[in-house]
Amino acid sequence: MSLISEFKEFAMKGNVVDMAVGIVIGAAFGKIVSAFVDAVVMPALGWIIGGVDFSNLAITLGESAATGEPVTIGYGRFIQALVDFLIIAAAIFMALKAINRLKKPAPAAAPPPPPADVILLTEIRDLLKQR
Repeated sequence: MSLISEFKEFAMKGNVVDMAVGIVIGAAFGKIVSAFVDAVVMPALGWIIGGVDFSNLAITLGESAATGEPVTIGYGRFIQALVDFLIIAAAIFMALKAINRLKKPAPAAAPPPPPADVILLTEIRDLLKQR
């Protein structure tokens, strides 16, 4: 089997195609969540706690010896990324929870009652044991 035909067989398996679709949808979902957090959540959160702009939050460590520019740690962007992650993780958790609920097998049906002759024989046996 040639390398190309092996790759074609591998790529056409259902799991690989499903995974590729999931990655593309996940990347698009990540962009949507990032835009939502940047444009809606963080400004609202900043306004609620007193007009803080999270994108500009940073700690200045000093100036660079080479360029003289300030060296900063931008923890505001980290907070935004953390909120992105929490929203995406919650959405994935809820989706997986719903999928797992749908995958649960139906409860097994109760076994059918025994035939009438078996019931009659069981009653006779029980009566004989009582004597």
